[in-house]
Amino acid sequence: MNEEERILMEEVKKVKELTSFTPEIGIVLGSGLGGLAEEVKKVLEIPYSSLPSLPTSSIPGHKGAFLFGTLREKKVILMEGRVHYYEGYSAKEVVRPERLMALLGAKKILLTNAAGGVNESFVPGDLMMIVDHIASLVPSPLRGENIDSFGPRFPDMSGVYSPSLQRKMKEAASSLSIPLKTGIYMQFTGPQFESPAEIRMAKTLGADAVGMSTAIEAIALSHMGVDVAGLSLITNKAAGLSKEPLSHEEVQEIASLSANKMEALVKKFVSLL
Repeated sequence: MNEEERILMEEVKKVKELTSFTPEIGIVLGSGLGGLAEEVKKVLEIPYSSLPSLPTSSIPGHKGAFLFGTLREKKVILMEGRVHYYEGYSAKEVVRPERLMALLGAKKILLTNAAGGVNESFVPGDLMMIVDHIASLVPSPLRGENIDSFGPRFPDMSGVYSPSLQRKMKEAASSLSIPLKTGIYMQFTGPQFESPAEIRMAKTLGADAVGMSTAIEAIALSHMGVDVAGLSLITNKAAGLSKEPLSHEEVQEIASLSANKMEALVKKFVSLL
């Protein structure tokens, strides 16, 4: 057992000492989307800070806790806020909470985020289902010694975002008459917002939305054989596509205004699983 595996299994043991609850579905709540936690019939909440090896977030809008409970009669584990590579952690450390969710039993995990729209047809408030990603500018969470019990040394990334979960997401959106865009998400390191030249690059490479999370989480989970779904809330037009300067406050404001729509879609999606 290598060091990273040992660290994770120790955290699994600590959680299981606190609860016998076994989640089926995991959900990572992005910026401004924490309201979904209020819809969960709570069994237990565990702050990341009580699990010493887990990184803790310093970003407003990210609570920093695991929430165990039921949502639409399904056993779920929610990450109320995530940590980001730009906060100073390694990529391997950043994905520990998601890996822990999988080790606790969640074999289907939804990653949500707030993102900047690169596709010029997108407007703030749009929802985009992630069908693929570009993570070439961010260090891989798989760098270093492989954890063979999790997955292969050279995992295939041709189907990171589960086609079956994509169908369920489309079905959920259709049943609620919620317009759902589809697209490719590109992760940058942050914390600075992207420059107009970087957005032109992203557009040339085929990205529809950009952000500072998600892709490395999806890589780590795919490595473990988890079915991954991704959903972005477009909170702003990316740099160079609007005359307005970008700010974290704008991201939070748009996320708050559109949260009800996204939460309704996530609840319906969960009910279909």
